[in-house]
Amino acid sequence: MKIAIYTLGCKVNQYETQAMERELRARGHEIVPFSRDADAYVINTCSVTAAGDQKSRQAVHRVRRDHPGAVVAVCGCWSQTHAAEARALGADLLAGTGDRMGFLGLLERAVRDRGGPLEAIDHPFERRHFEWLPAGGLEGRTRALLKVEDGCANFCSYCIIPYARGPVRSLSMGEAAVQALELRRQGYREIVLTGIEISSWGRDLHQGLTLIDLLETVASAVPGTRLRLGSLEPRTVTEEFCQRAAALPDLCPQFHLSLQSGCDATLRRMRRKYGTARYLEAVELLNRHFRRPAVTTDLITGFPGETEEEFRETLEFIQKCGFARMHIFPYSERPGTPAAEMEQVPKALRGERARRAAELAGAMRRTYLEGCVGEVHEVLFEQPAGEEGLFLGHAPNYAEVLVRGAGLHNQVRPVRIVRTDGEVLFGELEE
Repeated sequence: MKIAIYTLGCKVNQYETQAMERELRARGHEIVPFSRDADAYVINTCSVTAAGDQKSRQAVHRVRRDHPGAVVAVCGCWSQTHAAEARALGADLLAGTGDRMGFLGLLERAVRDRGGPLEAIDHPFERRHFEWLPAGGLEGRTRALLKVEDGCANFCSYCIIPYARGPVRSLSMGEAAVQALELRRQGYREIVLTGIEISSWGRDLHQGLTLIDLLETVASAVPGTRLRLGSLEPRTVTEEFCQRAAALPDLCPQFHLSLQSGCDATLRRMRRKYGTARYLEAVELLNRHFRRPAVTTDLITGFPGETEEEFRETLEFIQKCGFARMHIFPYSERPGTPAAEMEQVPKALRGERARRAAELAGAMRRTYLEGCVGEVHEVLFEQPAGEEGLFLGHAPNYAEVLVRGAGLHNQVRPVRIVRTDGEVLFGELEE
């Protein structure tokens, strides 16, 4: 079969798409671009925001319009949490976030039999085991994702993902090491450990293990391969964690610490498991143990009940943290979550606050990048840039770096940074 897959959302969705593509190729099928004619179109959906819901619906409508004779298969968080809505769109195969290999079997059946619609929506809270998926990446990539955890037990008041993904399930340390070795064998120079909430890795294994134990195990299995962590909760960043992590020579000093708000009152309404004092402690620990780490974060503006004073507290707090990059989102209602029942901030005000926060975030990013000028960074190069003669790569701090050069794909080379435009770094290859 010719199969096209469209992926929305987070790195976990990207990883699961890569795994499905790898398995489909192993079964003898061809993966084609989503813009091409195919026997089946798979839409791996997202529901973290209302925009994700809308994009998921639009993708189904677009395929139905442009390829009326093809099989349309829907999976992911949106179809898990909005099954009735997804069902009404008339997909030939409807699944959620579990049993990806079983989903592929149903996909083959749907194309072969062309019978009535098939459905495989389970109950996520009944899941108890981590679903093994084949490690791999998209063709031509230099960086691979390694999913080590699924599920979340935090139940933040604004988030629907625990209802889509179920309880915490962890990949074993031994299997993580095996998959990391396979990725290195395939030629990847960097591995990103990802999951729905990797700070909770190990809690379901009941062995007293934590994320730093997993990180050390993977680092020992693939020495010389760069390692990068996905999003962390502040509770992960302790003195012991930083001491052990700083001793790993291949760990990239970029740490994405979820913030969401810099106001304690707002954090309590969000049901976050920390306050601003604990968050700032985590930032300070990272800066103490790593040289100029890139601390990045997410921020939600206009959360229900957020006053102008609370928002000003957030603006003051993010400046204390000195983030290297921020992802800023106006609050998006998720029906079925506690926050959706709270008093809502007008949407225009949510957007206006997002713009104000983005101005500060841009200034902090420029400051961080300016501090890189004159330094030498080991850059993993990925692809030629738009301008002829330039090649793009990422430094360990995940800053984008451009140099004059050719044929650098998948090479790690030392680069002296000579300037920045506030968005990317420009450098010269060191001999």
